[in-house]
Amino acid sequence: MTQANKITDNQIDLLQGLIEKAKSQGATDADAIFVDSRSVSAAQRFGKPESVERSESHDLGLRVLVGKRQAVVSTTDHKPDALNELVERAVAMAKVTPEDAFAGLADPGDIAKIYPAIDMHDPTEPQPERLVERATVAEEAALAVKGVTNSEGGEAGWSSSRIVLVASNGFSGTYQRSSHSVSAVVLAGEGQAMERDYDYTHTVYEADLEDAAAIGRRAGERAVRRLNPKRPSSASVPVVYDPRASRSLVGHVASALNGASVARGTSFLKDAMGTAIFAGGINIIDDPHRDRGMRSKPFDAEGLAPERRAIIEGGVVRSWFLDQATARQLGLKSTGHASRSTGGTPSPSPTNLYLEAGDISPEELIADIASGLYVTELMGMSVNMVTGDYSRGAGGFWIENGEITYPVSDVTVAGNLKDMFAALIPASDLEIKHGTDAPTLRIDGMTVAGPGD
Repeated sequence: MTQANKITDNQIDLLQGLIEKAKSQGATDADAIFVDSRSVSAAQRFGKPESVERSESHDLGLRVLVGKRQAVVSTTDHKPDALNELVERAVAMAKVTPEDAFAGLADPGDIAKIYPAIDMHDPTEPQPERLVERATVAEEAALAVKGVTNSEGGEAGWSSSRIVLVASNGFSGTYQRSSHSVSAVVLAGEGQAMERDYDYTHTVYEADLEDAAAIGRRAGERAVRRLNPKRPSSASVPVVYDPRASRSLVGHVASALNGASVARGTSFLKDAMGTAIFAGGINIIDDPHRDRGMRSKPFDAEGLAPERRAIIEGGVVRSWFLDQATARQLGLKSTGHASRSTGGTPSPSPTNLYLEAGDISPEELIADIASGLYVTELMGMSVNMVTGDYSRGAGGFWIENGEITYPVSDVTVAGNLKDMFAALIPASDLEIKHGTDAPTLRIDGMTVAGPGD
């Protein structure tokens, strides 16, 4: 038995012991989660170290149910006396909390008995010196770009976590995930005319990281390209979202189709199941089993086996994101999307979510736009998920006669998400790099407003 397997077995035994104690003190059901995390990060600014930090955490959460009453207690203190007090406190709290008709563990027949081995953990822990080197290389490459005048620094990081889940319904499982990252943030110009931009890469495996110098160079070039922006007058024009910004729209889809919002009636898509909200060729996929995916998982936070599914298929809503409680409230089955922290109850959230690529290139997507906005950055958040009203600060470039031209800043893009989804056209440049991804997207008929308009 390896040291890692021995540690995991000890953690499983610890959680099973807590559940047994809770049941002996009056709990009808219980589950427990253990999250064992490590991380290292390094930050450099103008060639000097700003920080080199390492952290470790060993968080434990216990959820206790007494009938339809539930309580959650978490701790980082694993001494026997502290854990005994944890159990007593959780059971006592559960006995006096209001009943929740939808609370409860998964039925034993629904829990994952077998789950896939997903390639989602890099066993390599980089030395701090290696992270310092990456951060330095990224910043130096950014500062070497002509026109870059200041730096917020280069950073590099690594993290690894082990998740262990045990429940009184018979579920017991564990998995590990890792993450490596490099970033650079710099400014170009002088005084009040300075512009800021960034670039970054984050991957499950160290070997998949983009070159740190390329990251820094792109950050510098982006900052310089934004110098001397203009502010267009208000107009109704096509808006094209760069992939850095377009994935936020997929995030809005996920929020609107979240079972918690649907069950509360607070989503503008609460009645959209089975109806077309996009054009016929649009598909949005949730894939929890993607190898080296940033949000992959073999089982969800309630021990259910998630599966790859089309959330949007042919433009039509095919699925909500559901955990046990929201599924019961809606009279449905969980979709295996439960997530949770050690200190909270489960709630639904997506895994590796992406909008599939279209058939035309980004250049073809904008070729017929006489006047429009190419968005590379979004700021602020004024999105009403009850009505779908959408208004966000934006920066990017103006499109004239099918070409990306001068930089634009301090504008607002506005519309309604229902109309935006219906008009959305994807390009062919999808790259899956994050937990939520989309290609370049075009939406006609949006309102673009400059300051003071």
